[in-house]
Amino acid sequence: MAFTRSRLFTLATLLSALTVSGSVFAHAHLQHQYPAADAAVTASPQAITLNFSEGVEANFSGIALTGPQQATVKTGKAKRNEKDDKQLIIPIEEALKPGDYLVDWHVVSVDGHKTKGKYQFSVK
Repeated sequence: MAFTRSRLFTLATLLSALTVSGSVFAHAHLQHQYPAADAAVTASPQAITLNFSEGVEANFSGIALTGPQQATVKTGKAKRNEKDDKQLIIPIEEALKPGDYLVDWHVVSVDGHKTKGKYQFSVK
């Protein structure tokens, strides 16, 4: 059975689709966080904790935390949990006042892929 041009094109398209769809799954996706998205916490958290679907590189990952009136909140250097390379911990260096906060995060997974996102929470 000879390969015709249309069969070769179809085969090449299928292989390309499989390759591209496999790389989509290679990113570190945020699975859960503390404080949780849209949560209202009663006390100021001491850190932002982000849990991902795969390991992350702390040296190339971090957050920008903004509070009421878009004020920037000072945070410490992002660190990985020593026992879980999927968990990123970012210390908050000042007590959070009541109000709404935005976490704008970015990570690089251990395989080099970049992912970013945002979520918000509030302090009562």
